[in-house]
Amino acid sequence: MRLEISNKYVTLNEIKEAQEINISEEKKFLDFINHTHDFLMNQIKDGKPIYGITTGYGASGKNYVSYEDSETLQKNLFRFHGCGIGENLSLKVCRYSVIMRTVSLSKARSGVSINLLKRLEMLIKEDIIPVIPSQGSVGASGDLTPLSYIAAVIAGEREVYYKGEIRDVKEVYAQLNITAYTFKPKEALAIMNGTTIMSAIALNAIEEFEIILDSMESYVAAMFEVLLGDDTPVADFVHESKPFSGQIAAAKNIKRKIEGSSLTHGRDDRYDKFFKNNDLNIQDTYSMRCAPQVLGVIRDNLLISKNWVETEINSVNDNPLIDGENQRIYTSGNFYGGYVAHAMDTLKICAANLADLLDKEFALLVDHKFNRGLGENLKLSKEPYYHGFKAMQISLSSLSADVIKNTTAASIHSRPTESLNQDKVSMGTTAALDFAKMMPDLHNMLAIAFLGMAQAVDIRGQEKVSPHLKNIHDEIREIIEPLIEDRRMDFDIKNIKVLLKNAKFI
Repeated sequence: MRLEISNKYVTLNEIKEAQEINISEEKKFLDFINHTHDFLMNQIKDGKPIYGITTGYGASGKNYVSYEDSETLQKNLFRFHGCGIGENLSLKVCRYSVIMRTVSLSKARSGVSINLLKRLEMLIKEDIIPVIPSQGSVGASGDLTPLSYIAAVIAGEREVYYKGEIRDVKEVYAQLNITAYTFKPKEALAIMNGTTIMSAIALNAIEEFEIILDSMESYVAAMFEVLLGDDTPVADFVHESKPFSGQIAAAKNIKRKIEGSSLTHGRDDRYDKFFKNNDLNIQDTYSMRCAPQVLGVIRDNLLISKNWVETEINSVNDNPLIDGENQRIYTSGNFYGGYVAHAMDTLKICAANLADLLDKEFALLVDHKFNRGLGENLKLSKEPYYHGFKAMQISLSSLSADVIKNTTAASIHSRPTESLNQDKVSMGTTAALDFAKMMPDLHNMLAIAFLGMAQAVDIRGQEKVSPHLKNIHDEIREIIEPLIEDRRMDFDIKNIKVLLKNAKFI
């Protein structure tokens, strides 16, 4: 898909699906961009001190720089911020970052030229994607250090992802006969002074988490089946009585996925069997019965967080802001990434609740005291020297602890920096990285859980389960044999993780 970029609103899905971007050729849009840029240039030439353009940065804002030296100032800005550290962000996240920065600058309130927008367009078209280190930002004054890697690449410096390799951008430009760009006053600052990196990390992690949440609902539905559960907790009446949209959606998803199963039973069956079956409690445990309520909160928070990230991407989040129409310049703080920070901190809590629920449910599945006849550790062999899923449960539980322990809100860890000019910062990039780091653990937890679920289906009988669970079981059994004798299962986990990431269990 080719995404046309102007000053119009862009959705998260449009960014995810964009193969190329195209700066609008609409005259009204071009006039808007040029008018704002020309106003800013005239203000500079008139000798007006404008922050970050004809003054120094931050606490150095009292230092005046002439129009003639302002281009040097822009060059030095991205150079002295070339101190990013940590692992490089993925090609996908770096690509999102270029697109998102283009969206923000195209609102025509940053004072950039159409030539800069065209240069960003070219990076995507030629698939020359800046390599961006993951650490070095406190999330205000925006993602200065990581975004400097986009600015530097535009100017012909540092490294890029190109045709499956990391290469020096000078070599790539020479190969393609591309001339490095020279920033006009304010343009490097406009690239760097924003919330784009945290937003790109957030979008990528949210994509993964949505698949994880859908897969978790499939696992919960399967638990209702293999543990011979009462399907009353997913009845429409229950959730219409507490009408949170996420809870209603989660219950409907689970209910839909257990359709066609002969293993679940209804409310009346439980009442009728109460006096005949002393082992059958009148209702199931909380991790079963309250699963729609647990997952519903996550669904609603996910929607709120997506809306906040989408709004952030469509915002003008650099400084100063330029109102070309009314010929005014505003110094402000839109680079503060508070909304992304709080969205990510909230989703960290959601991820931890999902991990905790999965840990509790898997414990029920493997424990012969609670799994209603599935046996000790889901063993298919009765030999006493085999151990089934005993160690797999330990691994899953350890992963849940790894997720849960990282839920401290990054946004409360504001660090004063830059001579106390940046004395209150968002930590939005840290929050987004924290959330993203939870995804591999959740994938591995679900991989273990679904391997155990396939074993449970083997024990109960494939002919008794719902079509939805049968499809999941078949996907797993195409590549993984049932566990009979003790064997290593680390490669099994990796193989199932691939299926999960490819949304095979939703």
